[in-house]
Amino acid sequence: MEKVPMTVGGYQALDEELKRLKTLERPAVIAAIAEARSHGDLSENAEYHAAKERQGWIEGQIAEIEDKMARAQVIDVSKLSGTQVKFGATVSVVDEDTEEEARYQIVGEHEADVKSGRISIASPIARAMIGKETGDVVEVNTPGGTKAYEILKVEWL
Repeated sequence: MEKVPMTVGGYQALDEELKRLKTLERPAVIAAIAEARSHGDLSENAEYHAAKERQGWIEGQIAEIEDKMARAQVIDVSKLSGTQVKFGATVSVVDEDTEEEARYQIVGEHEADVKSGRISIASPIARAMIGKETGDVVEVNTPGGTKAYEILKVEWL
């Protein structure tokens, strides 16, 4: 069983989503199925089929989240330190071609949100930075070609 690395915040977000699905979505879809059943012939009842499809999706989401949580390896970033880039680190980099600076936190796959500066541990840039230190240059293969980034700072926030 492969562990799924995630931050404390990522685990809490999964837990909240699971509670929402179980306490709000599941009862709502059960009520919708009951309502559609009361309309009679199920073979031609679009409401019934839509509600059943939604129920399947919700149950799939619940199973997926429960699986991730069971395999979770929760890492408290506030207890980490060091100069090497590891899971949970917030890394400031500069693009060596454009001199554009960026800051990324390396998080679990389901927590990734590039607009918020959180990148997946499985992303090419994160994989290239793991194990590197301030001052190192990493090369990342991107769809637009190879890019070089210099690591300016490694923080544990």
